[in-house]
Amino acid sequence: MADELILEVVTPEKMAFSGKVEEVTVPGSEGEFGVLRGHAALLSAVDIGELNFTREGKKTYFAVNTGYAEVTSGKVTILVETAERSDLIDRERAKRAKENAEAKLSKMSKEDADFELIRAALLRAIARIHVAEKS
Repeated sequence: MADELILEVVTPEKMAFSGKVEEVTVPGSEGEFGVLRGHAALLSAVDIGELNFTREGKKTYFAVNTGYAEVTSGKVTILVETAERSDLIDRERAKRAKENAEAKLSKMSKEDADFELIRAALLRAIARIHVAEKS
């Protein structure tokens, strides 16, 4: 069993976070899951949502986009398209993105070619707003 748990949150542009943590909660594609030291190894898809972790007794929140999570007994690697820490999210921009996506979706049918892209943009905006409120 590992003595510590290392978390790395990586996007194509940067290492959003790297360090020791006590626990991690990941928005998996099949539902949210938690990871503690000594967790069984697994590979999971990551969905749009809130990733959070506890470090030195303090919770930190990120809004993440889709990607993958690799878990071993001592390390969690999160590879996602985007990861924004709660205190760095522009709430007004996120609210405008949500309103814009809702307006576009209201004029579309599920069969439209761009429906899923706009729906994903709406989910990202909602996640960003939700996470920003935690800072």
